[in-house]
Amino acid sequence: MSENREKIEFKMLDYKRLENEFVTFELEDGTIVKVKVDLDRVGKAINYTNPDGTPHYAINTAVKLSITPPDKKFTVQKNSIKGKNSQPPGQMFS
Repeated sequence: MSENREKIEFKMLDYKRLENEFVTFELEDGTIVKVKVDLDRVGKAINYTNPDGTPHYAINTAVKLSITPPDKKFTVQKNSIKGKNSQPPGQMFS
């Protein structure tokens, strides 16, 4: 089997969170905004290093927002409620 020199092979790495989950901000109107950065996937190259010899990583991230208005109210469309579904609707703000 021939090795394809155009592709970089990665080993997936496990990870653990070391610090707080959210960074929280309060806007001047009282709205609370929470921001969380998560790692989706992390890999370290097996067959490639950076030009300076350091390891080469591939890191996929996701940013998640949680917004709480000052009055803590939100709306949903009536037609989005189907029977006795115990899960919250996909889109909670309008």
